[in-house]
Amino acid sequence: METFKVPTLSELATAGVTPEIVFWVGCAGSFDDRARKVTKAVARILNHCGITFAVLGTEESCTGDPAKRAGNEFLFQMQASNNVATLNGYSVKKIVTACPHCFNTLKNEYPGLGGNYEVIHHSELLQELIDTGKLRVQGGAYKGKRITYHDPCYLGRANSVYEAPRRVLMRLDSLMVEMKRSRSKGLCCGAGGAQMFKEPEQGNKDINMERAEEALALKPEVIAVACPFCMTMLSDGVKMNNKEQEVSVKDIAELLAEAADL
Repeated sequence: METFKVPTLSELATAGVTPEIVFWVGCAGSFDDRARKVTKAVARILNHCGITFAVLGTEESCTGDPAKRAGNEFLFQMQASNNVATLNGYSVKKIVTACPHCFNTLKNEYPGLGGNYEVIHHSELLQELIDTGKLRVQGGAYKGKRITYHDPCYLGRANSVYEAPRRVLMRLDSLMVEMKRSRSKGLCCGAGGAQMFKEPEQGNKDINMERAEEALALKPEVIAVACPFCMTMLSDGVKMNNKEQEVSVKDIAELLAEAADL
């Protein structure tokens, strides 16, 4: 596996270089061990395709999404305003992120605070790289594998990004099987709206168990996701069903990087 160093915006600014894209890593992608593997996969793909990109590093802070969803608008505006000041200080134009929560907040809520950027989810960028021929993938490690894809709420229903991740997965020559509740009728993994950070209310079944069972009923070899929160919730659901040895939960970037042998 190729080793390389991802520069920070500060380092590139000092060298007088303007990156094509700023990679917004997000809290999960920075600190969660499982999500960090997705961060590395995205970075490997960008590097392989010759994309000049940088991260904010220690200058990146939480977008404020959890605070806003939990009802703390004051904290959200503090976090968001600090990030906008940092991004605008570097004259950032284009941002890519592997987290739909960061994607939604940066794209739809930062403009109201003076942060106007072209924000894309990594599934959209991966599709673009494939369509333009910069990333060539055909089959590979997942050829013929049975894969089902779970739509993240903040990517799908909130921003109508349904086809990009599916088109990326189709390049794997896998056998795609759709859950009954998919696209605009997809079922939440149970983590959105800051629910990730609190105990669930009393009920008959946790939502992530319901969703995991729906996916497992299709007998997939892989459950593909495009969100670090969904990754955690569905991985837990698979483990609770004692299927972790048979079914893996992976981000589309990981699948693509493995198929392209990056």
